[in-house]
Amino acid sequence: MKHHPRIALAAIMLILAICGHAPASAAPDALEYRLSRGQTVYVPAYSNVFSGPKALPFSLATMLSIRNVDLHNRMRVTAIDYYGTDGKRLRSHLDKPLTLPPLGSTSVYLGEQDTAGGFGASFVVRWDAVKVINEPIVECVMIGAKSGQGISFVSPGRVIKENTR
Repeated sequence: MKHHPRIALAAIMLILAICGHAPASAAPDALEYRLSRGQTVYVPAYSNVFSGPKALPFSLATMLSIRNVDLHNRMRVTAIDYYGTDGKRLRSHLDKPLTLPPLGSTSVYLGEQDTAGGFGASFVVRWDAVKVINEPIVECVMIGAKSGQGISFVSPGRVIKENTR
């Protein structure tokens, strides 16, 4: 029986991919990173979700996390605004710009009892930097528990405007 090197290589690649050991070239997005000088980021934040056959609200605590993932440069958070389901701004969580050092972070916590935003709440975060830096991680972590049932999930932010200064 004659062996075909291409078939053997394809079989090895398939086995490695199934086992989670695919070479880096098989996943180019894993090596990709984004740079920016500033952005406006929309972050879904769920103060409650609906559960059960009667779609009862299940209240959640919400934590917005903003992380400067640049190793060498500072970034400045210029706005953290909280919006309700109707799209109206409910409040600002930042009185003045906040500078985050390299690898620094900040957060905003809303307790389970804060249901003003409703199921369609969101944060809008604005940030900038003196020079181009690694794009920060901006996300919400939601968590809740009652009657022995718990729920938690993460909602990533999405860039809705790139600064072009």
